[in-house]
Amino acid sequence: SSGINAEWLLRPGDMISYAHETQHEKILRGLALGIALVCYGHLEAADPTIDSLAADKDPVLRMSAMYSVGMAYAGTGNNRAIRRLLHVAVSDVNDDVRRAAVISLGFILFNSAEQCPNVVSLLAESYNSHVRYGAALALGICCAGTGMKEALTILEPMINDPVNYVRQGALLASAMVLVQQNDHLCPKLKHFKELFSKTMSDKHEDVMVKFGAILAQGILRAGGSNCTISMRTHYGHTNVPAVVGLLVFTHTWFWFPLAHFLCLSFQPTFLIGLNKDLNMPNMQFKSSARPSTYAIVPVLEPPKEKEKEKVSTAILSTTAKKQAKTKGTANVSGSAMEVDTPAKVEKKPSSSKIDEKKEKSTDCDSALIPLLGFFSTLAGVSTSIADPETLAVPLVLACFLAVVERMAVETFSFSFSFGGSRTGTMAYVDGRALDLNCMFGIFKSLLSPIRNPGRNGHSALIPLL
Repeated sequence: SSGINAEWLLRPGDMISYAHETQHEKILRGLALGIALVCYGHLEAADPTIDSLAADKDPVLRMSAMYSVGMAYAGTGNNRAIRRLLHVAVSDVNDDVRRAAVISLGFILFNSAEQCPNVVSLLAESYNSHVRYGAALALGICCAGTGMKEALTILEPMINDPVNYVRQGALLASAMVLVQQNDHLCPKLKHFKELFSKTMSDKHEDVMVKFGAILAQGILRAGGSNCTISMRTHYGHTNVPAVVGLLVFTHTWFWFPLAHFLCLSFQPTFLIGLNKDLNMPNMQFKSSARPSTYAIVPVLEPPKEKEKEKVSTAILSTTAKKQAKTKGTANVSGSAMEVDTPAKVEKKPSSSKIDEKKEKSTDCDSALIPLLGFFSTLAGVSTSIADPETLAVPLVLACFLAVVERMAVETFSFSFSFGGSRTGTMAYVDGRALDLNCMFGIFKSLLSPIRNPGRNGHSALIPLL
């Protein structure tokens, strides 16, 4: 055994020295993962290597130290290793190192899964998103296949985390906890399944979160719902391939094809009975539990395609007009011959209607002549006009203005004779008498051509006053 230990101590040293020399980041990350795998199961013998890596300036090698602690003490629940990881999770300056320290807690505590939610609960509420992602994966690794309510209680709020990769880690971890569960064993399974499907079909969801939902849906259906995730064998011993597969699966963060290593942690949960000829005989088993306890999860059905409703095509007004024009031209072109349309004959009014119009006009003239005579008598205007019909309206207007002018002049002269001041007369209020005299003076000059030279109108106006 001493030879094996010496050989083991030599290999990490060579890998660490080569990690210091190389300048390729991918090679450096591969060496960091290899060193952690080499440290698997060596407990305190791996402490010198872990101490040298933890004190290195390179954050990738410090991250390798945290994974080495998880591999060296996997399944042991060692308190000293847990304290070391918790210290680094809250003190290191690099996010990758802090995330690796929290994830390694899941490997150390997988044999006592009921303790993991208490250890990780505070880290799940950390301000650092990398620490929250590590807390989610630590719960998924430690409580895989248990359907533990405490773990789901911590993971459920993290699915709505504002950071996309934290939501991805919460989806993966919740699927790992719910694997090989049914609605009878875990009532929350239906809610999470609907959540996975909704996230996968959401067009506005981030691609990273969709990738986590797709992987989560596949984990629930692992082996046709006949497999579970476990790092223990049926005899209770640590399953090395399962631990290695989960460790490499955590490096999906850097390269997503590494997600296939999760299959190393799958264990079948079905029973196959064979006879001596390796054939399957007809067997019957008696179970005291209800059928719903071991009921198989129903198979996912593809979404039903909805029948597309036929929508009538919209016809624009312009196309309708064009179609009408094309139909009209087709009808014209198909006609046999063109025929001249008859000219319209204008209808002349009958003689009886003309006589009625003349009678109406003579009636108007006969009614207008006495009115003209009355106004001309008042105004002193001569009515000796040959055709009174043509000048009826202008003559009536002129006579009316002349009458108003004479009445205003007589009123102003009468008021002036009563009182010579502006105080007692209506005509001189606000100084309007001068404006009215001027206005009627203009009317008088305009009407002078059609007035008689005498003052006959003045004598006719006195009785009216």
